[in-house]
Amino acid sequence: MDRPTVATLRPEKPRRGEIDLRKSRLAGLMGFHLRLAQVAVYRDFMAATADLKITPKQYAVLELIAENPGVSQVDLAEALLMDRATMMALVDRLETRDLIERRASAVDRRRQTLFVTPAGESFLESAREAISTHEARLLEAFTEEETATTIRLLRRLQKNSINA
Repeated sequence: MDRPTVATLRPEKPRRGEIDLRKSRLAGLMGFHLRLAQVAVYRDFMAATADLKITPKQYAVLELIAENPGVSQVDLAEALLMDRATMMALVDRLETRDLIERRASAVDRRRQTLFVTPAGESFLESAREAISTHEARLLEAFTEEETATTIRLLRRLQKNSINA
């Protein structure tokens, strides 16, 4: 008779998210499913961009500055639904990495305008490649129509949010 091994005595650990718990009250809550989806997307983003050491918020800010040269920190914070202090810390991190630069506004000297540096442009090229791979992985499960519908519904949810 074969002796049991450690592997046969210890059941295989389920993969993350595969633990079968009853969730009857949570099953119908959109916020619950949005949160689980957000965690999955965040983890995949961080894995895809690990070498770049950038967060989704930092990437969004960098892209917005690239598309809107001279944008202010205040306008970025408002566009991304962030408080000013958090935005200032995020901009500080990007500036420390020489990805962006602050300049005093020509219109209002109290206001800081933001620009992507040449190093930031180069960084963005690498980030866009990594994020394209990440997005392709996410979208494998959806048709183009489903993707468009999901984005449209998420925008509606954001627009109609009480706290937006």
